[in-house]
Amino acid sequence: MVCTTEALNTQPTRGASMQTTRHSRYAAMLLARIEKACVLVYLAIVWPMRLAHAQEYAPIQLRDIRSGTLLFKVQATGTTVESLRQSTGVTIRIAGIVARATVRQTFRNTTDEWMEGIYVFPLPENAAVDQLNIRVGERVIHGIIKEKNAAKAAYEQAKTGGLQTALLEQERPNLFTSNVANIGPRDAITVEIEYQQTLRYDNEQFSIRFPTAITPRYIPGNTQVALLTGNGWAANTDVVVDAARITPPVAYPRNLAEPLNSITLKVILDAGVPLAAVESVYHPIRTTPIDDRRREITLDGDDAATRDFELTWTPAASNTPRTAFFTEKKAGKTYCLLMVMPPSATPSRTLPREVIYIIDTSGSMSGTSIAQAREALRMAVERLDPTAKFNVIEFNSYAKALFQDAQPATPQNLRTAVRWIDQLRANGGTEMALALNLALNGKENTDRIRQVIFLTDGAVGNEEQLFKLIADKLGDSRLFAVGIGAAPNSHFMTKAAQTGRGTFTYISKVEEVKEKMTALFQKLESPVLKGIQVAWPEAKGPADAWPRRIPDLHLGEPLIVSAALDDAKGSVKLIGLNGESIWDATLPMAQATPGTGMGVLWAREKIGALTDQLKEGKAEDEVRSAVVQVALQHHLVSQYTSLVAIDRTPVRRSDDPLKTAALQVNLPDSADYEAIFGTQQGELPRGATSAQLNFAYGFLLLLLTSLLCQVRRRLAK
Repeated sequence: MVCTTEALNTQPTRGASMQTTRHSRYAAMLLARIEKACVLVYLAIVWPMRLAHAQEYAPIQLRDIRSGTLLFKVQATGTTVESLRQSTGVTIRIAGIVARATVRQTFRNTTDEWMEGIYVFPLPENAAVDQLNIRVGERVIHGIIKEKNAAKAAYEQAKTGGLQTALLEQERPNLFTSNVANIGPRDAITVEIEYQQTLRYDNEQFSIRFPTAITPRYIPGNTQVALLTGNGWAANTDVVVDAARITPPVAYPRNLAEPLNSITLKVILDAGVPLAAVESVYHPIRTTPIDDRRREITLDGDDAATRDFELTWTPAASNTPRTAFFTEKKAGKTYCLLMVMPPSATPSRTLPREVIYIIDTSGSMSGTSIAQAREALRMAVERLDPTAKFNVIEFNSYAKALFQDAQPATPQNLRTAVRWIDQLRANGGTEMALALNLALNGKENTDRIRQVIFLTDGAVGNEEQLFKLIADKLGDSRLFAVGIGAAPNSHFMTKAAQTGRGTFTYISKVEEVKEKMTALFQKLESPVLKGIQVAWPEAKGPADAWPRRIPDLHLGEPLIVSAALDDAKGSVKLIGLNGESIWDATLPMAQATPGTGMGVLWAREKIGALTDQLKEGKAEDEVRSAVVQVALQHHLVSQYTSLVAIDRTPVRRSDDPLKTAALQVNLPDSADYEAIFGTQQGELPRGATSAQLNFAYGFLLLLLTSLLCQVRRRLAK
């Protein structure tokens, strides 16, 4: 900051000159005193803050870490020790098309200090989280649902009062934060989280995915000093205002001598029909048959959380389900979950295609991810038929198209594209909006079917901004998301595909590229079932069904709808356009299977639909009120509600200090640390030592400098 003064052009008299001299001396003395005061403020306030902070949490070189824990410095001895360790045990019970999961997070305090642990972790993007318990020895403390600010205030009050307490907050639909306070010296606390979800069913195969790692998200925008909340390695920005909450500290993977955040997992599977095959795509498992339709599956040994777990199973050929209809009666309502597999759409006269491929070449795609993406893109381009037009767009910190406009799929153009694809490398930022703006023209095309194939790990923090962009510029294009890597951002992938009226596919290994891309090509090249409508039976009031607008169904996809009815009787009727003919189906309510948790699943769908209204321009206060009402009624964690559990008996004395530790997470094994964080990165912000605190120091010094400059200007006048 530069301070300037303007010289006076008038010539003063002798008396005025003497008076000016006296004023100048006085001004100089006053200015010197103010400067001394600024130095004293720094020495008295800022320096002690930094010194205390440095003593309590000394910066640790990431390449020196040899175990998967958060470390901090003990003031008395000056030695560096591990503080908190976290391990996860998961049990998933599957019945039909619904899964109920219990996630047990055990926080072990390995020090002689009282600790608070903060752990950011992923869950499935469609998880309806409704339970939080604390286990201390034989005691169980049950959590209650509260509006988010009220839950946070209750947690902070309990923490200050020495009570053992836990808080569960949603950062994104697939990203959550556990806060656990007053973990005693050399003690442990177990937090239990429960959720429910529907399964994925595609091409006659069921699957469930449990995320275990977080790909570091790219944070666009200008840094904000305000809102200094969070413990992450990124600062909040004007685009991602909660960046510090969604960027947990990342362990340097090459120096880990033992697993970080180890995980054990058990799946108890009841398919409801005889099974032909059960497979784990990425992890070794042990499978114990119970009977022809039930299996118990466990991980073969403890597994480090560096790759998402995915389990698939295929019913015996003669038992492939065509419908699944469950109901739950609760509080005067009938909640329904409906899955119907329509027949394949009848081929009709099809238009030629215009296909736009987008490939993410940002730093988070480094390692094996970019190899998977190149292989998938190469295969996609080489499969194009001569009637198609195409273009390829790559993006990192910038976006660049292969051709100025979509070109015919001639042999020469295809060879040019393959050579261009082969030289792509991963580095830089993830400016996804630039690529989407290039790919989506917002136009209605009458002479071609326009399809956008998006290959990415989805590692961004500005998801909502991108969903709005897709909705605004989609036109009659269809967007198909292909999730790349060991831990793609499932929330972004599924919502982008849903907003883009397409589908999503995961590819986590190069060996999967051919199989997964072939299945995607079949969807792209096959007709869709359009104009689907669901007529619910008569009841006391209209059905509250989600999604409101039924999407078109691509090859192998089921129709899944949730609804809340007032004591309905009769049948559910479905109708759709199958090529040039009509498809319909009727499902009597009396034939529905009684189930549990249908109300929770319906509420989760409704909350998702309500929050989607934000990008349509609806006022946030109105959306917040509607979401809070549904979430509190169904005991659900949401964007505006949290679960908090509080013990009744204080365990920590008020004069015992409480240390805070943000636990590190693993880098997915498909990513490259240096490509994301840089080869010169010496250290990352350490949980309690967040980047925001450094911005606060800088802001205070900037304020003092600004005041000093203003004083100089005033005195100069």
